[in-house]
Amino acid sequence: MAEIIGGLTSSHIPAIGNAIANGLQDDPYWKPFFDGFPPIRNWLGEKKPDVAIMIYNDHGLNFFLDKMPTFAIGAAHEYHNADEGWGIPVMPPFQGDAKMSWHIIEQMIEQEFDITSCQEVKVDHGFTVPIQLFWPDRGPDMPMVIPVCANTVQHPIPTMKRCFDFGKALGKAVRSYPENKRVVVLGTGGLSHQLDGARAGFINREFDKMCMEKIVSAPEELTKISRHELIKQAGAQGSEFIMWMMMRGALPANVTALHENYHIPISNTGAGTMLLECQ
Repeated sequence: MAEIIGGLTSSHIPAIGNAIANGLQDDPYWKPFFDGFPPIRNWLGEKKPDVAIMIYNDHGLNFFLDKMPTFAIGAAHEYHNADEGWGIPVMPPFQGDAKMSWHIIEQMIEQEFDITSCQEVKVDHGFTVPIQLFWPDRGPDMPMVIPVCANTVQHPIPTMKRCFDFGKALGKAVRSYPENKRVVVLGTGGLSHQLDGARAGFINREFDKMCMEKIVSAPEELTKISRHELIKQAGAQGSEFIMWMMMRGALPANVTALHENYHIPISNTGAGTMLLECQ
């Protein structure tokens, strides 16, 4: 049977992709952020997952305000990157695991989650930036990928509890897969940030750190945070934290936080990185 070995979190802001493209990893502005990733890369090198489930939000490359699914899962054999206008170099295609994707979709429907199944998905910086951070060389240990999109843009967005429950259903679906696969689940985005309006530049370090603490040992407490309170405390784009909750729900109740890093500001964003290993 398939096994979930751990969960990873990371920001996915496009400025990171530009920093990588321009070789700025040791620049004083960026170094404290990039220094948070070698321990996780070492862990991935040891564990060698077969599949990475990438939970992110589409930024208009596939879905826009006129058509925005709450939850969508890719079911393609490969996924192509495309130019979004940020100046980030377009990356070669990513290998998908369509067979496992369809199993997950079927199992999610059985658990009464209405899924938009996508046989063709173009992946944007929400997907590619974490790949560059965790698997920078995309070598032979690069796992196959399954993209999972959540709506963090068009209101009403899903609640924290619904996203945590989605993760629980996702974890159950993965563990019911009849082949031996080692799976890592990524929750991307955030943490607190607001890019526009009167609160542009807003970052809430205390709230971010609280979320990073609670998501390890008491994620159920975070499900009590309403959507309005989440945006109040984390900013309009800080709603991306729901994707961390989806990741956490897929893991067992007991996990070990092997590594974490928090750095601000990165492009007006509180950037949190975590490695949670399943016990």
